[in-house]
Amino acid sequence: MRYISLPSVGVLWMLGTLLIPLMGCNDSAPPSSSSSDSSSEPPIALAIHGGAGTISPENMTDDQEAAYRTALSEALDAGYAVLNEGGSSLDAVEAAIVRMEDDSLFNAARGAVFTNEDRVELDASIMDGATRNAGALTGVTTVRNPIRLARTIMTESPHVMMAGAGAEAFADGFDLERVENSYFHTDRRLEAAQRARESATSSLRLSEDENQKLGTVGAVALDRDGNLAAGTSTGGMTNKQFGRVGDSPIIGAGTYAHNATCAVSSTGHGEYFMRGVVAHDIAARMQYGGQSLTDAANAVVHDMLPDMGGSGGVISLDAEGTVAMPFNTSGMYRASVDASGERVVRIYGNEEEAASTE
Repeated sequence: MRYISLPSVGVLWMLGTLLIPLMGCNDSAPPSSSSSDSSSEPPIALAIHGGAGTISPENMTDDQEAAYRTALSEALDAGYAVLNEGGSSLDAVEAAIVRMEDDSLFNAARGAVFTNEDRVELDASIMDGATRNAGALTGVTTVRNPIRLARTIMTESPHVMMAGAGAEAFADGFDLERVENSYFHTDRRLEAAQRARESATSSLRLSEDENQKLGTVGAVALDRDGNLAAGTSTGGMTNKQFGRVGDSPIIGAGTYAHNATCAVSSTGHGEYFMRGVVAHDIAARMQYGGQSLTDAANAVVHDMLPDMGGSGGVISLDAEGTVAMPFNTSGMYRASVDASGERVVRIYGNEEEAASTE
């Protein structure tokens, strides 16, 4: 018979004291990988604008300001809901812009300005940052939501831009709502056109009234797949003549999106945005100059544009969900939700508070 020596028992006892705590670790599960996965979930972000210009509290009643903040908030919510549910950046841009096109507060579709012939002519464009495909239209008079037509041109035709009757003939082949031009007419826009004609010193010069607000609507979005998109829609310039086309339907001027850099939608005096190729210039400064989105957007809006004599602003968004919304006028209707979820709705310059309307 073999006996266990005391030293062997001691060794077993020591091993037991080590093993018992280790076995007890099974009562507490190791850190879940799901928590780290949720923290690394791809970001989403959205920014919108409703025009820039001489916009100040002194020129706006409390009710008017509340109406604009509510409209911006609702458009932001419409686009962000798409992103939050896993939708594409293109869908989010379209949803946000349609909401503003249907609101007579903004110079796009339902609330668009009049030409010198007292009718409404609409421009719009959209761009996919993943493929750099784009669609645009100008001089459309009967399509209720031009941004939807712009997207249809992008996806269903080999072309980028269509104009006037040709664009509307193309729309006939798709499920796009058509309306009479009178649908877009509002009394305040007609009155503005009449004032513009009375105060303009020449047929090709901006009147003092029109220079007060340079209206357009736009949106830029980043979805969970990392794709950027941008879109812009406008009625153009009050009392415009000779088939004038602004920057809004021009890819690279009023609208641009590229996953490698940023998405941009512009608002302002379009002639200068076209001459400066503003939207693409911001992307180019990032891609070739190594600038951040914020630095690139600020340089274009606060340095390059004023040097040319141009006024207005942009909304822009990069692949990390950073938002930049610089403008060189006294105000710009704008709202955003960045990658961190911070939500702002603002109108005037130097607004520090996140003034959102629930």
